[in-house]
Amino acid sequence: MRSTHVRTAAIAALLALAGAGAAMAPVGVDTLTTPAGPGGATSAVIDGPSNSMTATTPTPSQTCPGEVLWPLPPPPPPPPSPPTPIPPDATGILGRVIDARAGQVLHEASVTVAGTNFNTLTDRTGHYSLPNVPAGTHTVKVQLLGYAAQERQVTVAQGRASAADFALQVSAVPVNDIVVKGIAGVERKKIGVTLPTVDAAQIQEAIPKGGITQALEGRVPGVKTVRAPGARMQFRVGPDPDTESYARIVENDFRLVSASPLSTFAIDVDRASYANVRRFIQDGRRPPVDAVRIEEMINYFPYEWDDVAGEHPFAVTAEVSQAPWEREHRLVRIGLHAPSIDMKDLPPRNLVFLLDVSGSMDEPNKLPLLQSAFALLADRLRPEDRVTVVTYSGVVCLALPSTSGDRKHRIVTAIENLRARGSTAGGPALQAAYDIAREQHVDGGNNRIVLATDGDFNVGPASDAAMVELVEREREAGTHLTVLGFGTGNLKDSKMERIADNGNGSFHYVDGLLEARKVLVEEAGGTLLTVAKDVKLQVEFNPARVAGYRLIGYENRLLADEDFNDDTKDAGELGAGHTVTALYEVVPAGTDVPRTVDELRYRPEPGDPPLSEFDDEMMYVKVRYKDRDGTTSRLLEHAVADRSGTGSTDLRFAAAVAGFGMLLRDSDHAGTLTLDDVVKLAEKGKGGDPRGYRGEFIRLVEATRDLGLLGRETAGLR
Repeated sequence: MRSTHVRTAAIAALLALAGAGAAMAPVGVDTLTTPAGPGGATSAVIDGPSNSMTATTPTPSQTCPGEVLWPLPPPPPPPPSPPTPIPPDATGILGRVIDARAGQVLHEASVTVAGTNFNTLTDRTGHYSLPNVPAGTHTVKVQLLGYAAQERQVTVAQGRASAADFALQVSAVPVNDIVVKGIAGVERKKIGVTLPTVDAAQIQEAIPKGGITQALEGRVPGVKTVRAPGARMQFRVGPDPDTESYARIVENDFRLVSASPLSTFAIDVDRASYANVRRFIQDGRRPPVDAVRIEEMINYFPYEWDDVAGEHPFAVTAEVSQAPWEREHRLVRIGLHAPSIDMKDLPPRNLVFLLDVSGSMDEPNKLPLLQSAFALLADRLRPEDRVTVVTYSGVVCLALPSTSGDRKHRIVTAIENLRARGSTAGGPALQAAYDIAREQHVDGGNNRIVLATDGDFNVGPASDAAMVELVEREREAGTHLTVLGFGTGNLKDSKMERIADNGNGSFHYVDGLLEARKVLVEEAGGTLLTVAKDVKLQVEFNPARVAGYRLIGYENRLLADEDFNDDTKDAGELGAGHTVTALYEVVPAGTDVPRTVDELRYRPEPGDPPLSEFDDEMMYVKVRYKDRDGTTSRLLEHAVADRSGTGSTDLRFAAAVAGFGMLLRDSDHAGTLTLDDVVKLAEKGKGGDPRGYRGEFIRLVEATRDLGLLGRETAGLR
């Protein structure tokens, strides 16, 4: 909120000058929307030719078309406080200042006696004292930012004191009062910023020929000009660019089998990283290093697998080939595959659409794209499905009560009528969504929250730890969470990935309508239905066959070896139709293992006899998982023989994606691999490509090469 005052002051000065000159045409009513607190967006309204500006805050009823779930109505005002007692030896004027509605004391309110030099501030208990005010009738004025000023006539007797208590009402903040009428020493301290002196002649010269639009966008940080219905133009102070956040990834290194024969990790079915990387490249920018999660890039693509048969809800397969970036090494592909389920066979769904409609979503690739995406999902609903729509900005709103899936028009209309404004009460919204999901819980059904946001939570319990604690608690009650990320500039990838992973769900980034269709229509079963939860893999390497290994990706999904048999440890979820691929780069026995640490002093000698019983095995794969509603894990095991082949079409393509990811991450393990090598490998692995996803990948790699993006750094981001 503090930066809002400075920006608004600068805009006010520019508008005043523009109104006096010829650069700006006459206007009607224009609105400058600025970040605000829990009450919603603050708007500075430019009214008519005078260009006067006044800050207003929309009420919950203006921002919520349905029932307001948060903030709850304030309690009734407390009974009036007893008047301030007057000590026998006091003189002048004394009293206390409180909030008229809530009753709490107000600290640092300014109290002045008109026409005199008597002034003070209230203390931490809300009290003030003005001793030695001369006898007579005086006007006492109390002011505090965010409250309406209040005046009162107070009569003081000679040698006596008079009490004057004040109860201030919350009010809109006049912008001009902050900038023009502020008491220099007090107001600047409370605002917490330095208000610069503006030279009118300099600003007049700074206004370009394009008029006030260019002046604002070029001179005031974060200001964007957009057309709004019913207004000539709308100036919006948005988030500063490039505030996206990504969790740091430290790439997996090679491990010696003699020291670490076990590799344990949780599966990851998120797909967000590939779509996000695609967005950067299509914008002509190199992705931040930590935006590149190689396992998500690999798992974005569908692969061919054998049919699933037997008692388990998915199958495990493996194959071995030569590593394309290091000919002496092996590349091992381990795959998990759950069969697709026809829509008519899915269990009844209790879905809560939790939609971010805050001011940060007011971009074409955010709320409008979100509305189109959820319209696609709504069209696939069945009569036995139920949908609730909850929105959040400065308030949390029940935009649509639980509605049957056959009332598609009502659902789509509720979504189409959403508008973006205000701050982002993500924490209270998530809690409200879980409360509704619990109330509407369907036994044996798919109970799920679908959260769509740019991840920019700034009101309520929005810390990562608070969010994780909430989703961990609620997942035990049977409500899963799917997270869809939208937009650019302030994408909070790290927060969204973490809450999705801990909420027994998946995280996807939606960069266009085709991606929305892929996630919510083509892969709806996997996105919205879990068939196995807490899925973990543990691979044991045969020291007679393997000297070292490296897991490619999954850095943020690694587990301690003892966690594999611990059913209390959370892991990944596998959805209907999902495929999960894990790649290991394996160093055969007798080959030096590339490592950045010293060799071990105590280790088995190369001539030690092999374990003859398992002589032909390279590794042994174990998978633990729980059924969708289960609490006890089940075990699935698979031995992988040390037989290297040419590699299937799918393995070649997965290797190409992994190689591209390593190049984007400047990996030390990419060897002599080039983008041309990646293209050739992907072309050999393209196969039938019925949806065109693999062809698109090849074009993306070619664009990266032709634009020279690997030679460019992304400033300010990892």
